[in-house]
Amino acid sequence: MHASRGDRLVVHGRIVGQHDHAVEIVEVLGTNGEPPYRVRAEDGHESIMSPGPDCVVQHDKATDITGR
Repeated sequence: MHASRGDRLVVHGRIVGQHDHAVEIVEVLGTNGEPPYRVRAEDGHESIMSPGPDCVVQHDKATDITGR
């Protein structure tokens, strides 16, 4: 997994009825964009995450080097 500051990390719900949860990556603590990440939720809460297989990165358009 590779992410940059400003990207969003989406954690998919694991059970029926549980919604996805999205947080903003405010700092990359690993090397070369690798986890762990300092993230901020919409309510302002910050934590450090090492995402699992139920997570995807939505790249910020300004930092997306692939042009997608």
